[in-house]
Amino acid sequence: MVVGGGGGDQKRSGGEMMAMASLFNDQQNPIQQFHVKFKEVETNFKTWLSKQSIPVEAAVVSTMSGVQGAFIGGLMGTLSPEMPQAGVDPQAIASLKQAQALVGGPWVQARNFAAITGVNAGIASVMKRIRGKEDIESAVVAALGSGFAYSLVSQGLQGQPMNAITTAAGFAVFQGVFFKLGERFSKPSTEDPFYTRGRTMLVKLGLEKYEKNFKKGLLTDPTLPLLTDSALKDANIPPGPRLMILDHIQRDPEIKGKRK
Repeated sequence: MVVGGGGGDQKRSGGEMMAMASLFNDQQNPIQQFHVKFKEVETNFKTWLSKQSIPVEAAVVSTMSGVQGAFIGGLMGTLSPEMPQAGVDPQAIASLKQAQALVGGPWVQARNFAAITGVNAGIASVMKRIRGKEDIESAVVAALGSGFAYSLVSQGLQGQPMNAITTAAGFAVFQGVFFKLGERFSKPSTEDPFYTRGRTMLVKLGLEKYEKNFKKGLLTDPTLPLLTDSALKDANIPPGPRLMILDHIQRDPEIKGKRK
């Protein structure tokens, strides 16, 4: 009997050691720790941003997107040589300035990409807050604004108004085409028709990993207007994502309109 007890102790001791080793490995994995911390900070930031006024959200989104665009543009500019100074043909000056802006050096590219991405993201955030949804109309309006911004920074105030209108229209057409192509190639899954609206909401919020929680809790589309913090908590959704989901439901007229 003593021998048997010793064997049980050895097995238990071995299991405890394996659990401790696994915990130690998790704690020593800096990549995993960074990923968890980053997601936590991102969730908290999105929650904070969703509670701000429209001008504050637009300013923050525009600044962040502009910085990202400037970095990408500067990086691309280092890969393209500076364009030599051209002549001053009055009929071709606008086209030449457009070409110089397109293939300019790092500073030119950084400036252009910052204007395009910053203005586009800012207008898109305003349209989303006002209209409560993301659709092709909002995308086209944001593209028009970014096209005008690009024309302004690349040509200056001396640029021809017709070129600015043409550039903005071109941006809008391309954005509309890309939006439609994106819709076609990212059709919602038909496997779970009762979770289509919920999945769309989670994807917009960057919380698509909680789709399985919605399905386990049977939180179908008709239940979205009725969701409460306790219901989401019972579905094992953390506090930060719960706040984002409830705030989105309050702001989305399509979901609130389903309440009877």
